[in-house]
Amino acid sequence: MARAASTQKKIAFTVFAWLIALVIFFPILYTIITSLKTETEAIQGFDLLPSFTLENYVTVQTQRDYFKPFMNSVVISVGSTVLALLIAIPAAWAMAFSPTKRTKDVLMWMLSTKMMPAVAVLVPIYLIFRDFDLLDTRIGLTVMLMMINLPIVVWMLYTYFREIPGEILEAARMDGASLLNEIVYVLTPMAVPGIASTMLLNVILAWNEAFWTIRLTTTNAAPLTAFIASFSSPQGLFWAKLSAASTLAIAPIVILGWFSQKQLVRGLTFGAVK
Repeated sequence: MARAASTQKKIAFTVFAWLIALVIFFPILYTIITSLKTETEAIQGFDLLPSFTLENYVTVQTQRDYFKPFMNSVVISVGSTVLALLIAIPAAWAMAFSPTKRTKDVLMWMLSTKMMPAVAVLVPIYLIFRDFDLLDTRIGLTVMLMMINLPIVVWMLYTYFREIPGEILEAARMDGASLLNEIVYVLTPMAVPGIASTMLLNVILAWNEAFWTIRLTTTNAAPLTAFIASFSSPQGLFWAKLSAASTLAIAPIVILGWFSQKQLVRGLTFGAVK
């Protein structure tokens, strides 16, 4: 009886998990199906059996130059992630292994900056970018996205580093390791799962950022989020072409997440959600 009840419980949890997964996946499915419709069919509503035309993808690829915003997204996402890690790893090391009375206050202050509405600082940020000639540049957007995601990166790495015994670093110091060698050759290899999951999360956040990318770029450095927004024009909102552009924009990050899911789960269970 107990074994049968346990089996039924597992089946119920499995069915429930699949239902949740389908609910989460439905918007993506809807977008893909809409991208295969004509504009007329797209306006009419949801239909599981559209005409399945690739005309919208051809239009997106040829008339709007998909490759340039795609490369902008790659450069900006990877660049902001590398910059964030270069700053966050030493910062998280200092707070994890050399804490002070104000360490928790600093961490909470960093996290509190994520609670501020982005529109509240839009004007000063825009003026700073204008004065330093950073508007519509990859460098400016890379630095901006790095600063936006830096609090989360520091928090995650701090949590991971707390899981590493401090005695190992003390042993490295006794063997004559310098501060740089301690971070590069001892701490970083031990925290690879946590660093990898943090890196993946930061890439996803940077890739999906829309508020700042739309307002700080026009053509030269516009990533895929700004590329999608370009399909909303005074002439109307082209649902089918917009869905095709959205599908092409989310496809790389979905593929990355699919192939990196084991590393991501391993990193999260390393300490971030304990």
